[in-house]
Amino acid sequence: MKMKQGMQLIDGNGKFNVDGLKDFMTATEFAQSGLSYAIVAIIGSQSSGKSTLMNQTFHTNFEEMDAYKGRGQTTKGIWIAKCSDIDPFTIAMDFEGTDSNQRGEDDRAFEKQSTLFALAIADVVLINMWYKDIGLENAASRPLLKTVFQVMKRLFKPGKKTLLFVLRDHSKTTLEYLKNALLEDIEKIWAAVDEPDTLSAAPLGEFFNVEITALPYYEFQEKKFKEQVAQLRQRFVHSIYPGGLVGDRQEVVAASGFPLHAEEIWKKIKDNKDLDLPAVKVMVATVRCEEIAGGKLKCFTSDKEWLKMKEAVQAGPESGFGKTVSSILENYLSEYDREVVYFDQEVRNDKRRQLLSNALMVVHDAYDTMLMHLYSNTVNRFKTSLEQSLNEGQEYVAAIHLCSQSCMLEFDQGCEDAAIQQSEWNASKFREKLICNMLSEMLASYENPYWKLVKEIHGHQ
Repeated sequence: MKMKQGMQLIDGNGKFNVDGLKDFMTATEFAQSGLSYAIVAIIGSQSSGKSTLMNQTFHTNFEEMDAYKGRGQTTKGIWIAKCSDIDPFTIAMDFEGTDSNQRGEDDRAFEKQSTLFALAIADVVLINMWYKDIGLENAASRPLLKTVFQVMKRLFKPGKKTLLFVLRDHSKTTLEYLKNALLEDIEKIWAAVDEPDTLSAAPLGEFFNVEITALPYYEFQEKKFKEQVAQLRQRFVHSIYPGGLVGDRQEVVAASGFPLHAEEIWKKIKDNKDLDLPAVKVMVATVRCEEIAGGKLKCFTSDKEWLKMKEAVQAGPESGFGKTVSSILENYLSEYDREVVYFDQEVRNDKRRQLLSNALMVVHDAYDTMLMHLYSNTVNRFKTSLEQSLNEGQEYVAAIHLCSQSCMLEFDQGCEDAAIQQSEWNASKFREKLICNMLSEMLASYENPYWKLVKEIHGHQ
């Protein structure tokens, strides 16, 4: 797939192209963009030159209408392509015409669904219309604008969405006059749309940043058309930065979550369910963070350094166990943090805790084995050193004190060396068991007839 070549995201029957989008993400490396991307969609009447405008502006390769074959439907469904040489990474979306004769009056649902999809997905929605439509009650663009406003009022909360009206085939009428006339038209249509109670009297400006530009007739003034399109293209350079075309946008989904986000939104639209974008965003974050966390856990469990340490500790206590394992864990946690940084904070923190919990479950057996080795070695060392001290005639209480103190210090240092930084584990269970064992050994040695004889012999010397 060429970087700029269009890919059909949704076909004319409303089927979402999951595999195609996956290939597109790979070919364009879109997922690596984080939040540094923009999506531009174009909607408008059939045969109004939408695909031509997108290709000229963004250097894409959407299929265009062949004038010699008549003004039939060219774009079916929804297509996407990567815009060439624009910073930030920008995706162009070309939509089927909103007044397609091929669909007929009985199949208009797709037009409304696709318009809703454009408003939900895109940062900028280009509305392609003929300049002569301004002020006309029966203009082809009026039903489209009514649909746009109905969708925004009923299904979206107030929040800036940029609508860029592109007035086509502009000739002598001044742009200033056209802007004023179009804004008046827009306000009338907005006011006429039924409003939910919660949005009564909500001004247009709470929902939209309205931008207006005009282009001359492409076929008759191609040079001038291309010059003005080049100026239009510049508006999309650095579009997401402060002062840019969509510099004040909100609720951006991380690029790696775009496929799931788009698919879920389309599914809800097709099922005619309420479109709660914040909820969709959280759902996408949940799925993606779980996927990333699962990947990191899998990498950790197969990590060669971890497996080497895990095997080594079976044979005996391994020096540097805690430091090594903590470092390996921190490496995968840091990778997780980098990959989920653009997702919902609450979700990513929750999935990080789950990742750590699952990783520690993997480590726990090795940690317990390590402490068991320390415990067993300390018990043996205490018994041996106590026997040796008493054999040498050392006073019983002094021998007990020195041997127990030395062995406990060594045990505590070993436990500290084995500690996992990311856990709240401690060696108290083993330490208490060790103390009990040492006390038993002390009592046994005190009551041992052999040691009583030794004490008597040393007492008579």
